[in-house]
Amino acid sequence: MSRILIVEDEERIASFVCKGLAASGFATTVVGTGTEAVDYAVTGGFDLMLLDLGLPDTDGFDVLRRVRALGVDVPVVILTARDGVRDTVTGLETGADDYVTKPFRFEELLARVRLRMRPERAVETTVLRAAGLALDLRTRRVDVAGTATDLTAREFALLELLMRHPGQVLSRQQMLSHVWGYDHDPGSNVVDVFVRALRRKVGADRITTVRGMGYRLLE
Repeated sequence: MSRILIVEDEERIASFVCKGLAASGFATTVVGTGTEAVDYAVTGGFDLMLLDLGLPDTDGFDVLRRVRALGVDVPVVILTARDGVRDTVTGLETGADDYVTKPFRFEELLARVRLRMRPERAVETTVLRAAGLALDLRTRRVDVAGTATDLTAREFALLELLMRHPGQVLSRQQMLSHVWGYDHDPGSNVVDVFVRALRRKVGADRITTVRGMGYRLLE
């Protein structure tokens, strides 16, 4: 059974993730400080680490640096509320394998965990291409007609969802669940707001509105 180290000091989120992973067949250990995270990581007894950045005793980036400096090559998925491009890039350059922002949908987190635990993860696809766009999954930038454009964390998650399902109509509820996760408000118009923002960045003609149903990215 694969073992996952969850480094998260917020009990509600730690419990949510722990229960979901346990139900999916993983063995989990939860710690709430950076010191504990390093102590557990160096034992070599884990197949993956989920690492929060806002820890009470130190910054998660420092934990990641210390773990990598000690030669621990366990895959690390950062799980944090920080959604700035600079934080994402810093995490990846420091040695993280993936970066998931809170709030999140558990199904997405589970898919990323499984992906990072596969032996062939080093050759995974890092750029999605659809509708004349190229979305870099590591830098979270989209290339539009040769010009790279930065995206916020939510814009990135929404565009990634659309680009993984080109030509498919996605409902607002699907988008809310995927991008805003367990904290989403079913009555919110936040999807429409972010679709408008995306259209300004990638071109209004690429994302079409399907009246009464949702949105679709052109194939």
